[in-house]
Amino acid sequence: MDIQGKVFIVTGGASGLGEGTARMLAANGAQVVIADMQADKGEAVAKAIGGAFVKCDVSQEADGQAVVAQAVSMGKLMGLINCAGIAPAEKTVGKNGAHSLGVFSKTITVNLVGSFNMIRLAAEAMCKNEPEATGERGVMISTASVAAYDGQIGQAAYAASKGGIVGMTLPIARDLARNGIRNMTIAPGIFGTPMLFGMPQDVQDALAASVPFPSRLGTPDDYAKLAKHIIENDMLNGEVIRLDGAIRLAPR
Repeated sequence: MDIQGKVFIVTGGASGLGEGTARMLAANGAQVVIADMQADKGEAVAKAIGGAFVKCDVSQEADGQAVVAQAVSMGKLMGLINCAGIAPAEKTVGKNGAHSLGVFSKTITVNLVGSFNMIRLAAEAMCKNEPEATGERGVMISTASVAAYDGQIGQAAYAASKGGIVGMTLPIARDLARNGIRNMTIAPGIFGTPMLFGMPQDVQDALAASVPFPSRLGTPDDYAKLAKHIIENDMLNGEVIRLDGAIRLAPR
């Protein structure tokens, strides 16, 4: 698939992995719709890359529909990259008692339900596309995490939400195969994002040192480069790619 001239939606595109991906897409000639709750940052990034911003709670049907409508109005919607998400930390039973059910539910709702909501709505629009020379009508990339496989202490909710994204990758790809729409997932390791940068510097340094090679934090550019390859390589479908420098998370 050629990125040039196509329309892409990036959820969570106002910062972190999403922003890096949105900038990569624009640099390669795409029209980008940034869907995010951070209005000021989202509008600034959209302006910088010549795209559009739509304030969006990915778990809400009406918000997702508004994003897809904006994208379709700009041209041929060919891609969705799901980067929106939250990462709370809470033990199943901690000092204050049982894990908050509200926190668990919200994490599943934003990370898992939100990703599926955007996939189903974008796919519906992509089904109406004239296929490319490859037969493709679109490609979707969601963001899981290595926590889906080796979630740490305090990550029950986060790991469950990301494990759900891993689990639905193949069946969605199979569902949409007849429509010429691919579905992929990236599972990042320890990346330098706003969530991680909120931690103390010594913690950040220790996390970076724990990556076998390269012994550094991943960057939005690392993620964006893989997203670009997935978009352009039409044989990549129905799979989860770990982007983690060979790290396997310890219990804590």
